[in-house]
Amino acid sequence: MADTQFVVNANRFDPYKNFKFRVRWDGRVVCGVSKISAIKQSTEPVEHREGGDPNSVRKTPSTWKFEPITLERGVTHDPDFENWASLIWSTEGDAAVSLKNFRKDIVIEILNYQGAAVKSYKIFRCWVSEYQALPELDANGNAVAIEMMVLQNEGWERDIDVTEPTES
Repeated sequence: MADTQFVVNANRFDPYKNFKFRVRWDGRVVCGVSKISAIKQSTEPVEHREGGDPNSVRKTPSTWKFEPITLERGVTHDPDFENWASLIWSTEGDAAVSLKNFRKDIVIEILNYQGAAVKSYKIFRCWVSEYQALPELDANGNAVAIEMMVLQNEGWERDIDVTEPTES
């Protein structure tokens, strides 16, 4: 029998499924999120050559960036997506943009079948760069109306305080 990759649950051999997760911001769970794009970072390579070696190119790391994260959910009466998106373009009141509140830290948790968090990621200084209140509507269609937002962010890290829970 192969060695297990799970420290606490030695009888578990399968990876966690990608359909059980939750999103939190402002200290509470955001309802209805059904799809999240990949959490991704990349580093731009810089190519250079040594003067005495005209035949080979060397690569070194340069600037790094964190890709935007897209959240989708079925249209509900919960105003969380719309309220956050409106903080960046609101023209009412003394200030056109809520500089204090338009950025939020969010948490994305991966859950096991029992609903316990098995991995968690903190995404920092997110703000809404795109918001879709309704998709194209089709009277002949057979689909759920989807609300979508794209979050720019300034980095993320795994929450090491979330460890593998014991499964019964």
